[in-house]
Amino acid sequence: MTTVTVLADPPVEGVVLQDLAGDLLDDAEAAKLYEAMLLDVCRAVEISGAELLVNYRPSEQVPDGVDPETAVREPVTEALDSPDNARFEVQVGSTFAGRVGNTVTHLLNREDVATVAAVEPTAALLNRQLIDSAAMKLRSSGVVLGPAEGGRVYYAGFGEPIDFEDSYATPSVETIGERAADAGLDVDFLPSTPVLETQADLKTVVPLLRARNRAGRAIPKRTTAFLDDLGVRVIDDDGEPTVVRETDRS
Repeated sequence: MTTVTVLADPPVEGVVLQDLAGDLLDDAEAAKLYEAMLLDVCRAVEISGAELLVNYRPSEQVPDGVDPETAVREPVTEALDSPDNARFEVQVGSTFAGRVGNTVTHLLNREDVATVAAVEPTAALLNRQLIDSAAMKLRSSGVVLGPAEGGRVYYAGFGEPIDFEDSYATPSVETIGERAADAGLDVDFLPSTPVLETQADLKTVVPLLRARNRAGRAIPKRTTAFLDDLGVRVIDDDGEPTVVRETDRS
């Protein structure tokens, strides 16, 4: 069984999705969107064949007055079928790559976990099928990566540790792949799936969510509903896809 660790920042204003907040979404809306994605990702892991580990930031890495554990634990436990279906642990490390590396290495070497995956809440379209497919691939490959647009990754699974220092340097899918090859590990891939981190990502994610919803396919329900309630749409503006917020909801 794969342990999927969700590396979560506290979903509070001014902390999350700063590359997405701006003209379309203010800081408060960006924080609520991040929370919706966090809950969708955790719920996807819960209903898969994986174990859920939620890693929250240490208090010294968040603004004063924010309790990172409470800010993450309370909404996640409310969203799950059972609060016992998730573990919560503090992240260790000063960089994202370091925090992933510490978690993955600890679980593989100290807790005898067979395989470990690292994801972020911004991988909102991660679903049970992708998680279970990755677990199958990890039986024969040392590293499994889920590519996202721009050379990013939405999923990184490991059966053996790699050199994690700067392993998420852009383009992370290539960098992690190179580190895996250096460690003598086979690498396999999941289908490419978008992440939602920036305003530009909305041009891909919003139409895809709406199309999947209309087709009756699996969607991240909270993320989709939140964007729909905000009236976020992608329209054709003189041949160019443009993200807007509709004011007329009729």
